[in-house]
Amino acid sequence: MPGPVTGLNAPPASRIRRPKLLRCIAITAVVLLILAGLAILIFWLVVRPAPLGYSVDDASIHGFNLTANQLSASFNLTLRADNPNHRVGVYYDSIDVAVWCSDQLVAFSGVAPFYQGHRNVTTIEVDPVAKSVPLLTSVADNIKHDRSAGVVELEVRVRASIRFKVGLAKTKHYTLTADCSPVVVHLSKSARFQRTYCDVDI
Repeated sequence: MPGPVTGLNAPPASRIRRPKLLRCIAITAVVLLILAGLAILIFWLVVRPAPLGYSVDDASIHGFNLTANQLSASFNLTLRADNPNHRVGVYYDSIDVAVWCSDQLVAFSGVAPFYQGHRNVTTIEVDPVAKSVPLLTSVADNIKHDRSAGVVELEVRVRASIRFKVGLAKTKHYTLTADCSPVVVHLSKSARFQRTYCDVDI
């Protein structure tokens, strides 16, 4: 008949405590995940965030010159940033606007940081400038072809670092991108610009 367990062959107390500790950690992690999921669900039900909207409302070109496949021009753009949310504000900590022609970057400009309140439409005026930018031959040929028709076709790309504000709470940084294409700019001042809506992704 085996004798009583002595101190020599009894399992260490640390071995007994370890499974209990791991079980507690696992239960705590599950509870935290459930609470986080509930918080996100409650946030969505209360706030019901709507997508941000972007469009190019006006565009013109000044000082347009294409010589020896080098482009010089000032692109005058009016962007419309729409925050339709009732309870969500947006901090734009940085925002950059780029002008592309036939998949080639030709001009770039930054915009000063700003805060956009609830149900707010913000107009952004920006003037990216191209100074003797060397173009690929194919890009230069496309621009010459468009110019002969009295237009220049652009793509405007917006990239911003944003944070959302709900009450006193602020979220982490997110990257917003807006691709606006085609932005058709008429070289004749008598022609009316047609608003171009953008594809927005966050």
